[in-house]
Amino acid sequence: MTKLSDINIGIIGATGAVGVEALKLLEKINHPKNKISLFASERSTGKLVEYNKDKIQILEANEDNLKKIDVGLISVSSEVSENLAPIIVNNGGIVIDDGSAFRMKEEVPLVVPEINEKDLDFHKGIISIPNCTTTPMVMAIDALNKICKVNKVIVSTYQAVSGTGKEAVNELKNQLSGDSKMNVYDYKIANNVFPHVDDFLEDGFTKEEHKMINESKKILHDPSLEIIPTCVRVPVKIGHSESLCISTDRDVSIEDINSSLSNYSGIKILDNSTDLPYPMPLYSEGKDEVFVGRIRKSPNNDREINLWLSCDNLLKGAALNALQILESMIKRDLIKIN
Repeated sequence: MTKLSDINIGIIGATGAVGVEALKLLEKINHPKNKISLFASERSTGKLVEYNKDKIQILEANEDNLKKIDVGLISVSSEVSENLAPIIVNNGGIVIDDGSAFRMKEEVPLVVPEINEKDLDFHKGIISIPNCTTTPMVMAIDALNKICKVNKVIVSTYQAVSGTGKEAVNELKNQLSGDSKMNVYDYKIANNVFPHVDDFLEDGFTKEEHKMINESKKILHDPSLEIIPTCVRVPVKIGHSESLCISTDRDVSIEDINSSLSNYSGIKILDNSTDLPYPMPLYSEGKDEVFVGRIRKSPNNDREINLWLSCDNLLKGAALNALQILESMIKRDLIKIN
């Protein structure tokens, strides 16, 4: 069986918010420097990036360089991904893509390993990572599906600016320092929130909200699942939060709900603890888990569960999920070295 340390990993989008976190994760596990290739935009080609007290040079994303990697972790625009992913796959490599380019293609697995790693068995070279708001929500749903059937979720998201990228993080920082320029968002984000993430569609929902609706059904293999989202951008650097009202097919006790969530891999409950009474982005930043709290039943409906969650959108929402997918593929003997 292939070992992780044997795999030539390429990070495409290495200077972006997710790419930076992906490299940190490889550094954390001491992945060999000679088994890492970094790619970014043309203006970054040739630059040196620090790695384990050494440096790695950013390469041009051409076929000669891309064909040398076994697995490409891609976090770039859909257009760029659609151009580069086939080059890697056609040369015998595997792509784990963080963007939306391939998510809803029937032949592409959309994977959260805790839920549907078996879908990896049917990959044809490309695996997609869900949207960073979808992942924590479907993990909570899947945990509850162990004790009941989730039929409907009304969800409001509170999304950090890092989900938009580095430029948005800088814009928030500058605005908090008194600069009123708006280059990324249509409205000032400092000291403000707006219920507008991605473009609006004809039905009044945004593209981001449609991602949550459609991706959840695909990951959970449940076309009947009803998701009603409102996605909101908030002036937080890192860490997405969500408020969920979950309708189930039967009454389940708070004790059973807590037990199912706390026993679920990747979820940690923070609910009225002495250290921290509830999840917050300030606490979830830099951590692997999805933190869940404020767990309660609706006052007049025993089949409704309400909860609040927070997670690091750059880790479990993106880079960490990619690495976990790779680890699952190794475990399932799906990686062949070129």
